[in-house]
Amino acid sequence: MPAADDAPVLLRGADRAAFAVAFVDRLRRAGLRAGITETDDLVRALRASPPTSRGTLYWTARVTLVRRHGDLAVFDRVFATVFDDTPPLPLSRSAIPPKRRDDGVHVTVPGTGGESADGGEGLPWATMPAAVAAEEPSDDGLGLPELRPSALAALAETPFEELDQRQTEAWGAALREALTRWPQRRSRRHRAAPNGRRVALRPTIARARRTGWEAVTVVRERPVPRPRRVVMLCDVSESMRAQATAYLQMMRAFTTAADAEVFAFATRLTRLTVPLRHTSPREAVEQAGAAVDDRFGGTRIAANISALLDSHHGNTVRGGIVIIASDGWDSDPPEAMTAAMARLRRRAYQIMWLNPRAGTAGWAPEVGGMAAALPFCDQLLPAATFADLTAAAELLRQAATIRRAGT
Repeated sequence: MPAADDAPVLLRGADRAAFAVAFVDRLRRAGLRAGITETDDLVRALRASPPTSRGTLYWTARVTLVRRHGDLAVFDRVFATVFDDTPPLPLSRSAIPPKRRDDGVHVTVPGTGGESADGGEGLPWATMPAAVAAEEPSDDGLGLPELRPSALAALAETPFEELDQRQTEAWGAALREALTRWPQRRSRRHRAAPNGRRVALRPTIARARRTGWEAVTVVRERPVPRPRRVVMLCDVSESMRAQATAYLQMMRAFTTAADAEVFAFATRLTRLTVPLRHTSPREAVEQAGAAVDDRFGGTRIAANISALLDSHHGNTVRGGIVIIASDGWDSDPPEAMTAAMARLRRRAYQIMWLNPRAGTAGWAPEVGGMAAALPFCDQLLPAATFADLTAAAELLRQAATIRRAGT
């Protein structure tokens, strides 16, 4: 008698997940109510205890898939239809004939009794759901599903100028959903915490009054974290026409999800925090575009950075993360850019520069304004596609743990 480890295993070499999905699909079409949870239970059960016989496979599938007594008859009928035509020996990939059926869903399995009761569809080794396209038949005849990206993910690497308004708004909503966690900083306020490093004097003394002024219970506290402020400056000059709408969507994501201060600039600085908080993405972008009267004109990056620091919004930069989205083309001299970035560096916690041309092969920051600003930046990232903007948002969430490049 063979040992337990040498016992023949049914379905050896088969894709357990593909088999489970196809079998559950047959059961659902017959009226049995089974979902994703039951399918996952069947896959786990087949992995934990590979069936060595038809009876073992029957009970494994029945225990994991059948939840109601009224579904037993449906399960028995479908199981008999599928497996009555299978050969008695253990099945492997080599037992599957290379020729597939015309329906593109099931692969016939050779048996001893000819066609099965339901038309001879055979064992459902591979399925082709509506959202999955099958690859070309391989040499062994087993068609494996080819996963395709979603409609939104397929546009991640598409340049901004090739996207329409609806696609840009969809990616703007995806950016807002991505900003679920945000870097935090310590505030001056404290709250009681058992693992705090600082002793809270007033609560400790108040409790000591009950114990003869002996501090038996020591109350500790720690700083209350608060979100780190984000300030974004977006270049809307003529050289940034193709990226302006996409950057406005990113600015709106920051204002709604991270309570950021956002500004647009060409020759003058315009605050867009209030217009971009509109509930409608289309209305928000339209109002922001109408508020910028110097849109698609010249560029004065250094002058606008200095104007921000001199205004009453300059304190919002202190201790915050500053994002500058521009290609670096500046009509101001490089000396003015150096002076403005030096002032900004002393106030900001981090400076991140998004350049749509940074990802181009052979590109180097040799433009006068970009070369002057680069020594004061912590990050210089490409921003030509929404995939780049998503990666930049991920780096922002980790910004609290990144060491400042500084001086």
